[in-house]
Amino acid sequence: MSASTHEGSTPYYFVPAPSRYPVLVSVGMFFVILGAGQWINGHGWGAYSLLLGLVIWLSVMYQWFATSIAEDRAGLYSHRVDVSYRWSMSWFIFSEVMFFAAFFGALYWARVHSVPMLGNLDHQILWPDFKAAWPTVLAGSTASPAGTVEPFVTMGPWPLPTINTALLLTSGVTLTIAHHALIANQRSKCIAWMWITVLLGATFICVQAYEYIHAYNDLNLKLSSGVFGSTFFMLTGFHGFHVFVGMLMLVFITLRLMKGHFTPDNHFGFEGAAWYWHFVDVVWLGLYFLVYWL
Repeated sequence: MSASTHEGSTPYYFVPAPSRYPVLVSVGMFFVILGAGQWINGHGWGAYSLLLGLVIWLSVMYQWFATSIAEDRAGLYSHRVDVSYRWSMSWFIFSEVMFFAAFFGALYWARVHSVPMLGNLDHQILWPDFKAAWPTVLAGSTASPAGTVEPFVTMGPWPLPTINTALLLTSGVTLTIAHHALIANQRSKCIAWMWITVLLGATFICVQAYEYIHAYNDLNLKLSSGVFGSTFFMLTGFHGFHVFVGMLMLVFITLRLMKGHFTPDNHFGFEGAAWYWHFVDVVWLGLYFLVYWL
């Protein structure tokens, strides 16, 4: 049961009543993972399972968030709950740091260990035409030792990745301006800069979608293009998904701003989304340098 409190007062620490939402979200995610795995492996019914899971997941999350917002608006969240949210968001972002660290580690291992190992003396006897160079496409040599990877062209930093870098860096600035406007109680200015930030994020996603189309159709760079294609799409694709999630966060926060939900002294929902967005910006800078330039 929730902590007992008189109407209009804030409990010492709010404890919500037992909820069905965690179980329902788990059910939705089960169908998402099941459907995605089966769809990728050529089973058409996987797409319907994926769609069902997304519908369940999104509808439950909408209800869950609405409940949390109602509890906050009712004055049930004390300073201790605010601290709890801050620690929770901090640990969540830390888990995301480790998530991308694993993928950057895979890129490092492939470049520094796996590819050079394929070029040593033992492997040169088996594949004499292979050159142990990164990226794994080199003029006059095969793209893969076993000849199973079609020739492809790597994606350079100009112009699309550089444009996206400018978009994300600019969005970090506009989000900071919006935050300072909220602290100064300039709500209209804050909302305007938030919508600009959302627009920049949406533009980033559109540019990356065009980049993928260009990679597949013009460069023959695909997920199946050896270790380079795998690491390229793994890193850029997951980052693009995180940009999409961050953009959704900013959209919902902006809609809440328009309803007057945040004050200069009480706006952690805004801050949590801003933390996540700046994290996404920082990851992109590392990705831009390590994937597109090196």
